[in-house]
Amino acid sequence: MKLVPATLRTTGRRAIAIAAAAVAGLAISTAAYAATSSGTAPTAASIPRCTASDLGVWLAVGQGNGAAGTIYYPLEFTNLSHHTCYLFGYPGVSALDRNGHQLGSPAQWGSLRGAHIVNVAPGATAHTLLAYHDAVVTTEPGCHPVNSAANLRIYPPGQRSATFAAFSFQACSHAGPIWMNIVEPIIPGVGTING
Repeated sequence: MKLVPATLRTTGRRAIAIAAAAVAGLAISTAAYAATSSGTAPTAASIPRCTASDLGVWLAVGQGNGAAGTIYYPLEFTNLSHHTCYLFGYPGVSALDRNGHQLGSPAQWGSLRGAHIVNVAPGATAHTLLAYHDAVVTTEPGCHPVNSAANLRIYPPGQRSATFAAFSFQACSHAGPIWMNIVEPIIPGVGTING
């Protein structure tokens, strides 16, 4: 058996402890950077993305506001699950007739500049604004015939499964004219006047 002096054993233990602390610090700072960086999603081990089954989606029809042929409606996403989930970006939105057939083109949206990860706790709500261009529906030749929509089909950002929100309005029956758009990426909080 080979004897190692006590000073070398202590130095070796310190080196191992320093190396372990450095690795742990690097892992923590990397995780913190990933969670807070703009445009990045939380890791799979932390908060999951919100799915259609996690959410109750509704349009605040009574809060519609606008002029010059466009009405803006708060589009609300309430977390009905028992866990926090996150939303990032724009939802997919299209209009459906009473038979579930899509009417016209889906809602358009802009760039992700300024988008942030929105963590939605159980029972909490996040929102965006849906712009409905009623002037396009009534004047654009490519819209005719105009049909009555009964629902909105809404895909949470990054999801392929949809949920639905009741909304009765006039819609273009053909694809082409843009008569709906999502004004901004999803942001925290309820988008209605009274919260």
